[in-house]
This record gives sequence, C-alpha cells and structure tokens, in this order.
Amino acid sequence: MLRNIETVSVRTLSEADMGGLGIDLGTANTVVATPEDGVVFNEPSFLLVREKDPHRALAIGQDARELVGRTPVGITPVRPIRDGVIVDLESARTFVTAVIKRVAPHRSYGLRPNGVISVPAGATPLERRAVLEVGHEAGLRKVGLVPEPVAGALGCGINPLEARAHLVVDIGGGTSEVTAICFGGILSHRSCRLAGDELTTALYQYLRAEHKIVVGELTAERAKVGTPGTPDGQALVVEGRDAVTGRARLVTLEIEEIVEALRPTTTGIVQTLTDCLEDLPAQAIGDVMSEGLLAIGGGAMLRGLSQLLEESFGFPVKTAERPLTCVAEGAKACLEHPEVVAAYSS
Repeated sequence: MLRNIETVSVRTLSEADMGGLGIDLGTANTVVATPEDGVVFNEPSFLLVREKDPHRALAIGQDARELVGRTPVGITPVRPIRDGVIVDLESARTFVTAVIKRVAPHRSYGLRPNGVISVPAGATPLERRAVLEVGHEAGLRKVGLVPEPVAGALGCGINPLEARAHLVVDIGGGTSEVTAICFGGILSHRSCRLAGDELTTALYQYLRAEHKIVVGELTAERAKVGTPGTPDGQALVVEGRDAVTGRARLVTLEIEEIVEALRPTTTGIVQTLTDCLEDLPAQAIGDVMSEGLLAIGGGAMLRGLSQLLEESFGFPVKTAERPLTCVAEGAKACLEHPEVVAAYSS
C-alpha cells in the first residue's frame, strides 16, 4: 500500500530497474518519462513512412507533424493512435520502436527496458492486448498497463489506492473519459468521442461561418487553449485567409466568444460527467464534493473549461499543473509502485 504519494518521490533504483519507461500513447501526443530524467519525449503522435517501406520511420513526432500537408509523392504521414487506442498494429510498432530508439541515448540501457504504458479506462481486452503486443515487439522487456486516469492522478500526487473516491476527467485528442477511482478499483466510468479534435474542428467551423476566415488546424488549436504565457482573459488575434477574397486577414477573439463557440461541444463533455456522477454511491459523492474534480489531458487547458464545470456542478475543479505530461509521469511512478498496476489490471 502506498503510504504517501503527495509528492511522489523517486527512490534509488537498483541496476535491474534502470531504464524503465513510463509511456503515454496519446491520440495527439506521445509522452515518455523515466525515473531518472523525468519527461524525455513529448511530441505529436505522428509517423512519416515511405509507401514502399512502411516498416521504417522517416520521421516521428514534431518532425513528422510539420510535414503534414506538404509531403512528397510516395511518402505518407500516419497517426497510429486514434481515440486513445491503436488502430494500426504495424504503424504503431514502427512508431513506438522509433520513439524508444530516440530516448535511448538519454540512458545507458544494458538490458531491454521495462515499461508501463497507459491505456484508456474503457479500453477493451483486445485493445489492451494490442498495446502489450506493440510494447513487447518495440523492444520493451516487461510491459505493464495502467488506466490513464489512474496514471494521471498518480502523476498529480494522488494516491489511487487510498479509501477515498477521486474523480478524474481526461480530455484527450480523441476521447473524453470521466472516471471515479477508489481503493485500487474503478467506481464509475463514462466516455464520449467529444474531445480535443472535435473542439478544434468546432472552432475552425465557427470562424469560417461567423467571421468568414479560414485558419489552419494549428491556428485553431492555439486559439482554443491560448498561447503559453497569455493571461486567461486576454483576447486573441487569429491569422487566416479571408474566405471571400482569399487575402490574409486578422480576427480578434474575446475569451467569451471562444467559450460560446465551443459550448455545443463542451456540453457533451458535461453530460458525460453528469452520467458518471449518477453512477456513484452517495458516500463517494461526498468525497468528490470535498476533493473536487481533477482535469487532465490537453483539453484541460481549454479556455473557460474550469469555470464551465464549476458552474455546472458546484464543486471545485483542479486542472493538473502538467496536464499534458502527468499521465506519463504517473506511468513512470508505477515502475516504483507496481502494486498500482496490479490493483488496476485485475
């Protein structure tokens, strides 16, 4: 049993433990962390391959993402993870193998490293088996699986084995999951396909319909969550192409307008949270009312999300300090606390 994970300490690893990896295979980003160095890889889940040789990665991560829309004939960009699960075993194997090779120079791996990989709480046995297979074939010696909300909670200093309920909402690129955990088990779980990608699409369509401006996917993403360092209430200037004249144009968006543009999509996330709360026993509801909700994932950075959830439910909403990396950090911590993996894999 974990005694204190308020600050998940890193113990001194034995030689046999060296080289373990905590991996978050996300729809939008893949994050890898090690007990020794923390986060060593945090890049988009993109892979670039030649059509004639799909088993060799030409580029991965940010390098591959930047070439989307401008790849030469015969070269294909691939996203091996969709809705939080592997959709193509071959490309996923190629991608994960390339990621492990990328991070290997950070460690002196004498043996094949162990790994703990996060999976959606609602993953099917077949989807979990696919992750295990990819992990082993990509070069990991032993592979453990941990639900993403459990890893995210652990990465934020919450003990997922304590006899107290914790509610976690994970808004990723492909799915949003709401999960209540307590004492090594899942009390309630709901998910929906309204997540980061749909929020980006909704804002893109709003800008085209209401402001007659066409923006790129990355521009819509930045408008959705804001630029790092920008105050929450500050208006954003969005660059794009005028849908009528084809000329470059700027549009200023106030935070309130962005929130209203995304409300039809965020309403679906609110309903998923409502459904999850309805499944909880009364005592667990009391825990949630006092502890609040933990929001993780890239969607947790959505402008106005915390305010919307607090207004809808009346309990505090805490956004993870590192919403994009806390799942990988929690998976890394599971290398030191295998009892968490054992409890939530049964």
